[in-house]
Amino acid sequence: MRRLKLHWQILIGIGLACIAGTLTGTDAGLFGVTYYQAYDFIGTLFLNALKMITVPLIMAAIITGIAGIGGEAGLGRLGVKTVLYYMLTSILAILVGLALVNAIAPGIVDGEPAGPRLGLAENTEAALQGVEGRGAGDIAEVFLRMVPPNIIAAAAEGQMLGLIFFSLLFGYFMTRIQPDYAGSLKRIWQGIFETMMKITLWVMRFAPIGVFGLVAKTVSTTGFAAFVPLLSFFVTVLLALAIHTFVILPLLLRLVGRVDPWLHFRAMSPALLMAFSTASSSATLPLTLECVQENARVSNRISSFILPLGATVNMDGAALYECVAAMFIAQAYGMELSFGLQFTVVLLALLTSIGVAGIPAASLVAILVILGAIGLPIEAIGLILVTDRILDMCRTAVNVFSDSCGAVIIAKTEGETAVLSKEFAETRG
Repeated sequence: MRRLKLHWQILIGIGLACIAGTLTGTDAGLFGVTYYQAYDFIGTLFLNALKMITVPLIMAAIITGIAGIGGEAGLGRLGVKTVLYYMLTSILAILVGLALVNAIAPGIVDGEPAGPRLGLAENTEAALQGVEGRGAGDIAEVFLRMVPPNIIAAAAEGQMLGLIFFSLLFGYFMTRIQPDYAGSLKRIWQGIFETMMKITLWVMRFAPIGVFGLVAKTVSTTGFAAFVPLLSFFVTVLLALAIHTFVILPLLLRLVGRVDPWLHFRAMSPALLMAFSTASSSATLPLTLECVQENARVSNRISSFILPLGATVNMDGAALYECVAAMFIAQAYGMELSFGLQFTVVLLALLTSIGVAGIPAASLVAILVILGAIGLPIEAIGLILVTDRILDMCRTAVNVFSDSCGAVIIAKTEGETAVLSKEFAETRG
């Protein structure tokens, strides 16, 4: 009997989790243990397993990727292409969000600002405590986090930007030492990378169970009725994310990468479902690497450079969401935003989606920065807290898909012919 493919297993897990979470809620239990606690245990255990393998996998992937690129010209060319791709897709995502939020105007109900009708979420104060004292200065801190004083401590604390920067330096200068030393180091790191990929495959066997726990916990806590008052905002964000995912990025795949977008969707489906379930690009990175390399046939040389970097700094979905959220709040408070202020929102959404990616409550911090810049009270963030978790899951999937599209497009421009080739289509068909 053929084993069900991973993405179908994950999809079934999500469906069962929605049913279980709805039926049990947070109070029902058995033998003194609530189902919610069981969901939390399963989900946390799975996330811990993913986080356990993330640091060594990222370091090994980047170092072997840089070592495989070769000379300074190859690294510089690949770096420029990567940065240009990240900037282009982030700007396009923000502009899509800006156009839709202006067209739909979810913050206006029956010609009146929706703020008084919606009120503030009950947990506004608790959420604000998590981002208290943060602001635009956090963008400057990104450069300090890039050069951590203790790389071991940075790895232990999950400061991925510093870890990535160190790995880039290590991989680059590893190729500049004596060939016998460089060869030994390269073999060691290649061995670590291969071992971590084997561990990743083993952890992924438990993905459907872990996903079930994560999604069931979310559904049992929030339910679905909480989204009704914010349905217009919710739909606006989802529609904007859908346009970016199913129109903008596929067009780039078709026109620039010269590949079939549908084949790429099929190749990335396990990683996209994982990203949706975990709401974490970093936690999904091991599976993203596997899908891009094994399914889409992108070389380790390209994927090991682009994907770890993208999981930290390329946040199309987050940038789009920040723009729509800030505009929605402004509309709900009856604030007329001029072209200049809207340009400020676009610019800050672009910068904060990169600059605050490594700090806790990243999207909330970014939105606070934007609200402060356009003169709105930070308490206004309470308007969007109800829907934040589900939308976080959606925008993370968009972030991961954008990273993978970048790997495919850049691999094609680097002359890799096996990427999503006809042979791939036949084996998948």
